Amino acid sequence: MDDTSKRPSAVHPSASALPDWTDTYFRRTKEAVGKFGDKQVTYAIFMRRPVVCAPRLALEWLQAVAAERNTEFNVELNYPEGKWVGAGEPILYITGSFYHLVDTETLLLQKLGPACVAAYNAFTMCADLPKVAFLAMDARHCAGTEMAEMMAYAASVGSDRAKRKVGAKGFIGNATDATARYFGQAKGMGTMPHALIGYAGSTVRAAEMFHETFPDLALTVLVDYFGREITDSLAVCRRFPDLAAQGKLAVRLDTAGGRFVEGLDPPGSYAVLERHAPHSIRGYRDETQLRYLIGTGVSAAAIHYVREKLDEAGFPAVKIVASSGFGPAKCRLMAEANAPVDIIGTGSYLPERWTETYATADIIQYDGERRVKVGREFLFRR
Repeated sequence: MDDTSKRPSAVHPSASALPDWTDTYFRRTKEAVGKFGDKQVTYAIFMRRPVVCAPRLALEWLQAVAAERNTEFNVELNYPEGKWVGAGEPILYITGSFYHLVDTETLLLQKLGPACVAAYNAFTMCADLPKVAFLAMDARHCAGTEMAEMMAYAASVGSDRAKRKVGAKGFIGNATDATARYFGQAKGMGTMPHALIGYAGSTVRAAEMFHETFPDLALTVLVDYFGREITDSLAVCRRFPDLAAQGKLAVRLDTAGGRFVEGLDPPGSYAVLERHAPHSIRGYRDETQLRYLIGTGVSAAAIHYVREKLDEAGFPAVKIVASSGFGPAKCRLMAEANAPVDIIGTGSYLPERWTETYATADIIQYDGERRVKVGREFLFRR
């Protein structure tokens, strides 16, 4: 990751606008403290589930608020960025003026919790599939640009942890220019959406249009638009044999969950996995796991099948990009099935259950005296 990835994001909201975005009871507490006298307090911040620590955006914002208010907040980070944090473990302690801290809690927790869960998800996906490169395609699923930046940052944190721990390829980039810096890139990555194929009228023609427009870029072609994943994959390879031989051509599977990849059905999918990964279907599988392995959409069987057909036709260097619902659970099944995928495009590292992203803050010390609500004594410094 280059130094530009550490560039502070826009501070939103500013200290002057913060009252409009914070919970009213914090704002009223601030007024009461202003009337009856300030105290130095220490907050402990934790989450109720294991996460990967991703605090940078939250702390950059907090320190910017402190600077605007001409005060100082002392942050004691118990777990550096990228470290695993157990459920209930205080991620950090923040000490400073109660008057200046109390109305920051709402925004601080918003900026911390979701990033930590997304980083955890990104880490597990990359660690389960260490030989696969990932592309962050979450932006369209985010609730605004601030969340999009938070999720890109989180993916980079989880990816970096997987690189350190298991030597994973991890996330090599993302889809937008604005947050490409988190992945050490100057620009976002990607080639074509389904809309270009609809516009062109054929998969091959869309590939031609893209290549004529961007002749120096590697070519990744969606092949599911017309439901002819095999036919169109081979047609594109034959149209661009040099790119195919040089490994500069990839086919992207994004088959909808309502149908099988061309040439497959349930018996055929079982047969594919019997040839390539029989162990993956021997144990007990619930319906979701079976769908990931041999079901409709982009299954492990579908990826193996496309690889078979490419190799049989003499295109072993053509890469396979897979997308559509690749979250932690699906990636784990892909690993078990040894799915021959080169790149996964995913936005599914975004937290699935938003309640898991809720970070919690409690004051554990007032003017040096330890005090916390009953049941939260585990937050005291040990």
